[in-house]
Amino acid sequence: MAAKRLPRTTAFALVAILLLAFNLRPVAASVGPVLELISADLGMGDAMAGVLTSLPALSFAVFGAIAPALSKRIGVHRTIGIALVALIVGQAARAWVPNSWSFLLLSVLALAGMALSNVLIPTLVRLHFPRQIGLATSLYSLSLTLGTAVAGAVTYPLAQELGGWRGAFTAITIVAIAALLCWLPMLRHAPGGGSASSRQGQYSLRDVARTRRGWAMVLMFGIQSGQAYTVFGWLPSIYIDAGLDPTAAGLMLGITTGVGVVPAFLIPYYAARHGQPVGLFLSIMAFLAAGYLGLLLAPTTVPWLWAIFMALGISSFPLILALLGMRARTASGTVALSGFTQSLGYLLATSSPLLMGVLRGATGSFALSIGWQLVLIIPMTIVGVRCCRSWFIEDELPPTSGVSR
Repeated sequence: MAAKRLPRTTAFALVAILLLAFNLRPVAASVGPVLELISADLGMGDAMAGVLTSLPALSFAVFGAIAPALSKRIGVHRTIGIALVALIVGQAARAWVPNSWSFLLLSVLALAGMALSNVLIPTLVRLHFPRQIGLATSLYSLSLTLGTAVAGAVTYPLAQELGGWRGAFTAITIVAIAALLCWLPMLRHAPGGGSASSRQGQYSLRDVARTRRGWAMVLMFGIQSGQAYTVFGWLPSIYIDAGLDPTAAGLMLGITTGVGVVPAFLIPYYAARHGQPVGLFLSIMAFLAAGYLGLLLAPTTVPWLWAIFMALGISSFPLILALLGMRARTASGTVALSGFTQSLGYLLATSSPLLMGVLRGATGSFALSIGWQLVLIIPMTIVGVRCCRSWFIEDELPPTSGVSR
């Protein structure tokens, strides 16, 4: 069978997947540190800058929904290859465009590649490491988190050293090119859309949309991503509004992102070993609630502690990554569940940071905004506990699902 020819447990496959994961966030994370430089250079107004910052979540929603159908037709590995090419071309070309509209369009191309890969990487783990899903997910979650942190930390210094943001974006593209070079040999092991393995059963987003747990995963993922976008986008402003100087407020965000590296590695491995990580998930929700309460009631008393709590509180993201690989028996089920969860989840997530700003502008403080984030923990906890129980998405699909039609 074609599946047996896959290099499931080779070190090379692991390196290729980890390099891929490392490149799943820099396209988005590299914009924030040099946004003012980009805006000034391209004549980008506040409205267009707002569109630019919302593009990652929107791209994840739109192109993430395409990933299952595309991978069904040409295979997961070839889809990833196309995604990496799109990411590289978009990232490299947007570094040298003369106007903001070209920059936005090429950003969409780069983000499309990122979104396709983002949905399919849990399927790669199931294909290549079916008996080490927890460890492989831990490693790629760690690589993804490190890619985010590195891009956020080095983009501005690179811009200073290389003559501006254009040089920095070009330099960042080199890592994506390395990922593509490592991926090329993987294409030899990619079963095509018409192989026997593909005909045995293919699940679609529509199939998953008929299941209750599919929607539970969407809600869990959407609220979590919204919380994460809110924290990364608004945490410094919350601290500044409370009385911290901008340098200290930025340090608090640095603590949050830095501490997040540890759970990114540990949580998926723990979840896979225990099967039903309900207690772990409830602990994460407790940290999130404690962090928001600290920001609401005493933000400047021990600000570093609230920053740590927020890091632990949004660490349900690597847990969800693990669940996407654990809650399907087949590669087709994994990609369908991942695509459905992430495409609709990211669409739902876009409202959270936006509402945070709207409430802040309407009330003149962050109190109501933080209170709303606390309220969202309730439905997330309810659906999250259900998702952490033992289940498989194939068990909820109609009998005719997964058969080529």
